[in-house]
Amino acid sequence: MSELSLLSGTANTQLGAAVARILGVELCHTHIGRFPDGEISVQISQTVRGREVFVLQPTAPPVNDHLMELLLIVDALRRASAGMICAVIPYFGYARQDRKKRGRVPISARLAANLLETAGVDRVLTLELHAGQIQGFFNVPVDHLRTDKLFAEYLAARHADWLEQAVIVSPDLGGVWRARRLAKETKGTMAIVEKHRQDSSDEAPEVFQVIGDVAGRQAILLDDILSTGTTLCQAADALSQAGARRVIAACTHGLFAGQAMSQIERCALTRVLVTDTIDMADRAEHPKVECVTVAPLLADAIRRIHEQKSVSDLLVRS
Repeated sequence: MSELSLLSGTANTQLGAAVARILGVELCHTHIGRFPDGEISVQISQTVRGREVFVLQPTAPPVNDHLMELLLIVDALRRASAGMICAVIPYFGYARQDRKKRGRVPISARLAANLLETAGVDRVLTLELHAGQIQGFFNVPVDHLRTDKLFAEYLAARHADWLEQAVIVSPDLGGVWRARRLAKETKGTMAIVEKHRQDSSDEAPEVFQVIGDVAGRQAILLDDILSTGTTLCQAADALSQAGARRVIAACTHGLFAGQAMSQIERCALTRVLVTDTIDMADRAEHPKVECVTVAPLLADAIRRIHEQKSVSDLLVRS
């Protein structure tokens, strides 16, 4: 069996270090800098010939920089004769455009997949893709991990009282399948916040309707991405108005774009759980934000891939 090497890009060095500690390996030393004109420079500072190399790099904001950095790292590893290169992408950017919803737009997720394959990845390990069909955009193996079991275990261990009379809520119709999985894990019921306009005009105000019984219950809003927080906060306020006793959110990828933090402070959410797929920086200190680490999950998956064992045990089937 080839030796395992773990390399972290600059997008989330804390997560890379945590995964390395769990695996009991040292991070492969890599120099990542900038040329005077702003181009990214990469140099692998130790031999990787014949090794299985796992490159941990979420393509989080700034997305273009982190994606290009990942491509250059993979290219350097391929030219250094690495035996196998697995791109570990906890947050897969450019995933929102996974199909053509209107004319003359790109399918960005497919292009990102093509770029990674052209650079030389042999497989991809990722977590909670915005659209599961993105796995099919790759011609190399893709291990797609999910976080419903992770959130369920965390809630049971740290906030068991939140699961008493809990209702798992999808903030939109598209996320129902995700809410159903967590409801199954927590043995809770399920509800949906449905959003629509009263007429066909784009200027018409949006109306939020809660489908399901939430009165007197503890509502746990589940989503994959927390970007600006607008939809999540509006859904939380709708649940509060419908009589929910407490409203909590559990989101895998915390982008916190724009005015997300100020919106969260003003809305009915009492707590927001996010994982560390994206570098939390100073947001981890916010009283409403609580971090759930994915490091053990990623380390377990990496170990299984290296030892040629099944990763299916880490997946929760719907």
